[in-house]
Amino acid sequence: MDLRLDLTSNLRTDLPIETKFDSNYRKVMVAARRARQIQSGASPLVRSLSTKACRLAQEEIMAGKIAYVHTGPPPEKPTLEDPGIPILAI
Repeated sequence: MDLRLDLTSNLRTDLPIETKFDSNYRKVMVAARRARQIQSGASPLVRSLSTKACRLAQEEIMAGKIAYVHTGPPPEKPTLEDPGIPILAI
């Protein structure tokens, strides 16, 4: 799963920008990436009583200030019936 969090104005327009989260895992991954951005010096997008980067990221997501780009489905595992996989006899 490749998630890119980009808050700049030069977002690629051919990829859909998501604001709703289809799973809690994706929400946590986006919050973690945003927290790293805040720790690296990015300005928070919401006012908060907290100074912790993780909490700020969570509050930004709850306020709807964070969007992410979902670049596609995860890679699929090949099946054994696939002729492209050699089956070795032992």
